[in-house]
Amino acid sequence: MSKIILGIDPGIADTGYGVVEKLAGGKIKCLAYGSIKTKAGSKLIDRLEILKNELDELINEYQPGLVAVEELFFCKNAKTALIVGQARGVVLLTVKMNRLKIVEFTPLQIKQAVSAYGQAGKAQVQKMVKILLNLKEIPKPDDAADALAAAICALNYI
Repeated sequence: MSKIILGIDPGIADTGYGVVEKLAGGKIKCLAYGSIKTKAGSKLIDRLEILKNELDELINEYQPGLVAVEELFFCKNAKTALIVGQARGVVLLTVKMNRLKIVEFTPLQIKQAVSAYGQAGKAQVQKMVKILLNLKEIPKPDDAADALAAAICALNYI
């Protein structure tokens, strides 16, 4: 199995992604991060298609051996939760269609993996991602930092 992990933080406006590689000696290298953006006001089906196509491109470019996806945790707005759930479904199906192994983690598991504290705040997680990946700055947008954290969490699976 490839030692490259693609982390995904699903969303409809922004789906964060982070690609890391496990190196010899337990070191981790960040290969890429960012977000797949879709335009507000566009039809949902068009936004989901953009997500699928761009995710396919990332998979083809980096050839990960494992994909880590953050589970949908909590949403105050039911309509938003349903839409994010649809985006998450597209992510899972795209990964499955590319015949890749998927691992899913709750936000608590991800926070614990990078900061050793499951209730860590967003800023603390972002700082730890920066430190663990030896980055010059905190990854932006926030969704990308969360995706990198998911990828780091998955390191125990390869």
